[in-house]
This record gives sequence, structure tokens and C-alpha cells, in this order.
Amino acid sequence: MDDAALRKLAQDWLDGRVSRPDFLEGFREVALQSWSSVSLDTDRASRCGFPEVVYGEGKSVESLLQIAERFHERGVPLLVTRVAPEAARRLGSKFPHGKHNAIARTWRSEPSGSGRTTGLVAVVTAGTTDRPVAEEAVETLRWMGVGVEFYQDVGVAGPHRLLAVVPQLRRADAVVVVAGMEGALPSVVGGHVAAPVVAVPTSVGYGAAFEGVAALLGMLNSCASNVTVVNIDAGFKGGYVAGLVASRRHDRSQSTEVSP
Repeated sequence: MDDAALRKLAQDWLDGRVSRPDFLEGFREVALQSWSSVSLDTDRASRCGFPEVVYGEGKSVESLLQIAERFHERGVPLLVTRVAPEAARRLGSKFPHGKHNAIARTWRSEPSGSGRTTGLVAVVTAGTTDRPVAEEAVETLRWMGVGVEFYQDVGVAGPHRLLAVVPQLRRADAVVVVAGMEGALPSVVGGHVAAPVVAVPTSVGYGAAFEGVAALLGMLNSCASNVTVVNIDAGFKGGYVAGLVASRRHDRSQSTEVSP
């Protein structure tokens, strides 16, 4: 919610400048910005820790520009997933400080603040064909202001490649593992780290992979106790969950620090 707008509205009510019905109507307007077929949940960050994320696929360029303008007016960082090239180009023209990742199909505005990051999430791919989904996770973490390290092409066909990066993975607060085919990599990673592993199945593989269903079922049946699974090709969801783990862990550790 826009804190300044809410404070002014509340003060106007206390000072008698607006009636109770007008206050309630204004409160609803501040909390939910609606026009045409779009309703923005501007209160999302106060409830959930991060602002609303916009799913770009199927939305018109004009709608996305309107949404971006509302976010910009409030100084709220915006993340658009599954954005079409033309929409990304138009967003970039109007907001030149935004970041478009063509591989991830994302567009985001920079988070406010000093540029410092909170926590660390490792994003791992089994193969290079999993990269678009993994890049979506990476861009989500960057939008959240969470530190991220990206390790590509360390799948189980060459297990020595994974062992080479295990020491780095052990430093992470959470690990996002993106894999298609049989989806075995999250279980292997889970057996090497003491952190939550968010498994993201991809629709990569030959016929019996069933466009990611085989990887999804394999990950759901993982015997590694620290593995949890999100939807097929859901790089955003994998990155977001891991980012919450990392940011909450460090928020709590800072709140419990005792000054000497």
C-alpha cells in the first residue's frame, strides 16, 4: 500500500475533512487500483513481503504500459514475466532503466535502495536447454534483491561436473535446481547440501518425458528430504520461493542480533 497516501487519507478523516464513507471508499481506492480489466494489488508487499508480479503473456502492450506507470508512480519495483519482445521494447523505451532478459522473457525495474543484496541463492541447471527457465529464476531473485549465483550444465550425465561446484552450493541459503528429462538432478543436489532445494521441472526431453511430466513426477518422488517441487517451467515460482527463504532467514538473523 502507498504509505504516504494512506497516512494523508487517515489524517483527513481524523481532522474531519472527509466523512467515514468517503474514508472507506478512499481506502479501497488506495489498496486496489483498477481500470479496464486490470486490478492491481498495491497492498501485496505489506502482506507478502514483495510487490505483485505481472504475468505478461496474453496482456496487451497498452495494459503493460499502464501497469508499469502505476508501479513507477509509487516507486515500486516491477517484474513482468513471459513478456513478448515488442512489449519489452516499448517498456524499455518508456522506462530506460529497466532490464529486459530476452532468454528469460522477463522485464524488471531495478529495486530501490543501495544495490546491496540479502542472502544467497544458487540456481543450477542440468543442461543448457534448461537455461530459459533458470534465467527466469535468476531475474526473479535479482528483482527481489537477493544475491544469486548461476551454475549451468551440471546434470547427472556427467556427475563430476556437479561435484566441482558442490562447495559453492553449500554456501547458499537455498538452491534452485532446474532440470528436464528424468528430473534426477534435484535429488542428487539435495544429498549434498543442508539447505532447501527448490526443484523446477522443465518441458525438455524426448517423447516419454511428456513435456515435463516425467521430470515433475520424478522430482515429486525424490527421496531427498530437503527437495520441494514447483510447476513445470515455473522458473519464477522456483526463484520466488527460494528468495523468500533467503531473505527471511537473513531478516530474522539481523533482528536477533544483540549489540555489545
